[in-house]
Amino acid sequence: MTTLTPAPPRTTARSAAVGSAIGTTIEWYDFYLYATATALVFKPLFFPTISPTAGTLATFATYAAGFGARPIGAIIAGHLGDRVGRKTMLVGALLLMGLATTAIGALPTFAQVGVLAPALLVVLRVLQGLAVGAEWGGAALLSVEHAPAGRRGLFGSFTQVGSPAGMLLATGIYAGVRAFAGDDVFVSWAWRLPFLLSFVLVAIGLVVRLRLEDAPEFRELKQRDDLARLPVLEVLRTQPKNVLLTTGLRLSQIALYVLLTTYSLTYLQGTFGKHNQVGLVAVMVASALGLISTPLWAHLSDRYGRRPFYLFGAAAGVLALALFFLAAHSGSELLVVLAIVFGVNVVHDAMYGPQAAWFGELFSTRVRYSGASLGYQVGAVLSGGFAPLIAAALLASGGTWLIVVYFGVLAVLTFASAFYAEETAK
Repeated sequence: MTTLTPAPPRTTARSAAVGSAIGTTIEWYDFYLYATATALVFKPLFFPTISPTAGTLATFATYAAGFGARPIGAIIAGHLGDRVGRKTMLVGALLLMGLATTAIGALPTFAQVGVLAPALLVVLRVLQGLAVGAEWGGAALLSVEHAPAGRRGLFGSFTQVGSPAGMLLATGIYAGVRAFAGDDVFVSWAWRLPFLLSFVLVAIGLVVRLRLEDAPEFRELKQRDDLARLPVLEVLRTQPKNVLLTTGLRLSQIALYVLLTTYSLTYLQGTFGKHNQVGLVAVMVASALGLISTPLWAHLSDRYGRRPFYLFGAAAGVLALALFFLAAHSGSELLVVLAIVFGVNVVHDAMYGPQAAWFGELFSTRVRYSGASLGYQVGAVLSGGFAPLIAAALLASGGTWLIVVYFGVLAVLTFASAFYAEETAK
């Protein structure tokens, strides 16, 4: 475990945590807005000439492209973040995300420009992926490195809260615009409004982030001229085990979240009807509860350790996914909501809450941005990015049991990673 230097005054720690949460919320709003539109809108607008099954696969393939770009963003941001500073990269990541998301809202559709439309959609999705790849490591470390000793899990969770907050904001605005405009108007042009709103949100986020400072331990490292020359290569040479373990810790965590909050929207359209809103409602409820459950699990990890809750989440994930499919075929909207809440807030958040602190504590200050970001984003690509695409293909091949088996493999790998990773909570 890496020993972090004493934290600055509590007010500084709080402002860093709140600043990270606000900026990360806006980043995830942009990223999840695309995910929601992928499940519900993009197929008829950008892939109208292919079969329904092929259209679903194509739209989730563009979704996966954003995940594929995340490790590249992590490598670039890790290098600069470990050499220039965490704050600089956070400002750049937020600006890139906002510009890409706003541009999606102005894209022409297939009916207007043909195959150029999905091509541009993929390019902008890749830019979103680069931004998210750069974002998480800096935001998490800004919170963790400023945190008081013994409370790094809780303060680190402010970055994690940005995910459910961004999802709540994205699904809430999306559902609100859709309900107000009506299905026909929404598909025609109103779907663009939530994307164009990103420009305003990013401006707010930039004002907040420009006021933040890097933590004292990083500034001291910079003053001593003790920065890593090539931090990505150094962390792969000196701490390859922790890069591998953090990658494994991400596998079932991100896959479970993506399957329950993104793939579920498409799947539930097939069981409850195209215009049924139960999926969006369930995701909004789980996102709202995540504002409480995420820091709660993180706080518990400060007291009892990171590993026990991660082991629970990895083991219970298979049950949570199986319960979702059972609820989806029960005909009960209430059971669907309860299944998604259980899977997200009880199972997923047990892993996600302590994650920022655990990942940050596993690496030394010289290479912390690179190491934490690399493990986090490579794990996201290997599971989360392809989970909806693989699930759609497996469903077409044999049914939901294949999806559960696929996820079970990821759960075993995450459980093993949590078992072998060093316990860092003190």
